[in-house]
Amino acid sequence: MLLSNTQFFFNRRVTLSSLSRWQRVKSVGIISGSRYNDSPMILPAESPLGIPLPIACVIIGVLGAMIGSFLNVVIHRLPRNQSIVFPSSTCPECRAPIAAYDNIPILSFMILRGRCRKCRTPISARYPAVEALTAFVFAAVAWRGGFSWALPFDLFFIAAMVALLFIDAENMILPNAITYPGMLFALIARLAIPYLAGPNRVDDLAHLGAIVPPNLPLGIVSLIGAAIGALAGGGSLWLMGFVWEKLRGVEAMGLGDVKMMIVVGAYLGWRLTILTILLAVFSGSLVGIAIMARRGRNLQMMLPFGIFLGIGAVLSLLIGTRIVEWYATQFR
Repeated sequence: MLLSNTQFFFNRRVTLSSLSRWQRVKSVGIISGSRYNDSPMILPAESPLGIPLPIACVIIGVLGAMIGSFLNVVIHRLPRNQSIVFPSSTCPECRAPIAAYDNIPILSFMILRGRCRKCRTPISARYPAVEALTAFVFAAVAWRGGFSWALPFDLFFIAAMVALLFIDAENMILPNAITYPGMLFALIARLAIPYLAGPNRVDDLAHLGAIVPPNLPLGIVSLIGAAIGALAGGGSLWLMGFVWEKLRGVEAMGLGDVKMMIVVGAYLGWRLTILTILLAVFSGSLVGIAIMARRGRNLQMMLPFGIFLGIGAVLSLLIGTRIVEWYATQFR
């Protein structure tokens, strides 16, 4: 019987050496080595609570809108060194407290027609945009990956990426208050997910067989993958910035971008981290070219790269494994 690289790794390194430590994972469940099951036909028809999957995804989407509402507070207050807990939400212009019925995600913006109820000052479109984006991505991740113990970690990661990309868009900073806890979160997630949801829920775990001893505990192997991913993410971005600064004499990459990619690399693993950077460079280049074409001259403004890194990270989480596996098949 012919085995794929992933099957070979798990059959040789796990079944023969430390099957019990690896939770007796059957090779049929890890053929793709992907974070998610690649076949939508195998997705459970119901959530663990017996709720039909489409309805459960809608519920997760509503949760995402609520989380997005909180992220708006984080995006507005964190760069200003304000508490994200107290006081309650107020209008940035007239400081009038926002009532609970005016703080319903997405709907309140539509009912108020995008204006403060008290002073009629226009409300930034960023507020419903964050809520709608978070709702959509939450639901998409739940639909794509099904319901497992990996889902809460994925949702937390998405929330961090959404907050970072919008903060960078508005303030051109990536706060340590998010990136430093994000690093700790990524390590905890990489340690927990393989045990809670299975090794196939970690993209790069099946591809570490060539560099790790066969008898290492599953959690240690996953942490090694996190370290490699963090080095690939943060190191490659730092190197890009260093080379550009030496060639052009201007700073091209802030340390905030490097820290952000350490979080992404540790959580997603090296394969999806490389894809994240490629997607960020590609999308950033397209936006830069479009701005240059519109202005008819050289681009003189700084583009916050964290926007494109955040978009790339979310896309990699959603569809990255399919892209990487498709690309790998082109060379077989």
